[in-house]
Amino acid sequence: MIKAENICKDYGNTRALDNVSFGIRNGEVIGFLGQNGAGKTTLMRIMTTYLPATSGRILVDGVDIARDTMMMRRKVGYLPETPPLYMNMTVHDYLEFAARLKDVPENQIRKRIDRVCYECSLDDVRNKIIGKLSKGYKQRVGIAQAIINEPSILILDEPTSGLDPIQVQQVRKLIKNIEMQRTVILSTHILSEIEQMAERVFIIKEGRIVKDALLEELLKEYESLEKAFLAIVGYQPHG
Repeated sequence: MIKAENICKDYGNTRALDNVSFGIRNGEVIGFLGQNGAGKTTLMRIMTTYLPATSGRILVDGVDIARDTMMMRRKVGYLPETPPLYMNMTVHDYLEFAARLKDVPENQIRKRIDRVCYECSLDDVRNKIIGKLSKGYKQRVGIAQAIINEPSILILDEPTSGLDPIQVQQVRKLIKNIEMQRTVILSTHILSEIEQMAERVFIIKEGRIVKDALLEELLKEYESLEKAFLAIVGYQPHG
């Protein structure tokens, strides 16, 4: 269970998040929607302890993540919009490095690398230099590092950004395959990805959650997620 209580984040005089509160049950797949600058990435970084909140707190299974950041980092797998890859390393060496960084037990590292290479279809490139891979393969490596510690929470920020249509389909299929038995939080500008993968939607506007609803309910009320999003954020077309 993830519970956010009155999260605020200030950058100087600018408030990026304003009293954000929500609860996420174990195993839910949540889609974050919002315009650029709405606060989605800031919220995800706070949830992963990469960024401190100005005020408020986030509890995971009743534990304040700010008081036990290592606990959260063991539980979470995080794929930022730009994957944290070392381009001069091979896929295998990078995943071994990621496993050690995430405190995977020594006697489990090889098994975990084999597993994520299989799940992410990386077996054919595991001994290749990351910098020489296509963007689609780099994204798969980013997802592999996110799940190598077998996290119960998976946080994905724009996981298909910059991919071609075939790569997008491959990454979507991969995410669907690894959703099982995990809490997944997905941020994307691509509404069809939310429709295909999420069961509940948070719409964020100017640092606040302005809508928290089941995807099914939004589609029933507005016919499409696009219409729901535009209506809820108050978009008015010109002309």
